[in-house]
Amino acid sequence: MAQHLTPELDIRIRRAAFNRALAQGDLAAIGPLLADEVVLVAGTDSALITGRKAQLLAWKREFAAKDRSIYTRTPDAILFSPVAPIAFEHGNWEGVSAQGGAVQASGTYTAKWRKLGSEWVIEAELYLTLA
Repeated sequence: MAQHLTPELDIRIRRAAFNRALAQGDLAAIGPLLADEVVLVAGTDSALITGRKAQLLAWKREFAAKDRSIYTRTPDAILFSPVAPIAFEHGNWEGVSAQGGAVQASGTYTAKWRKLGSEWVIEAELYLTLA
């Protein structure tokens, strides 16, 4: 039986999958969630990471770090465009130490999603570090 998800539930499920992949250090699970030309603007230094390959390389380095952070994004709201298959996700993020669980940084974020074929993928993420 085919499952018919609402677009909001579909994006929330994909965000949860991204969070799981980050926690598990699973690059193979992250790749399909990103558009080819995805853009990420980091929260503290505004570093710009452009493209799926560049973002996967950045995550690979993060996963190899001695005291790596595990990042979680928690969506508060998802807004859908009435004129195009795009959406904005707004929420809070947190990075905790993989070794001790201490919060290392946190803030807010916005992600832009686009539906390509039958899948929602992230086109852009913008982070603001608040703590």
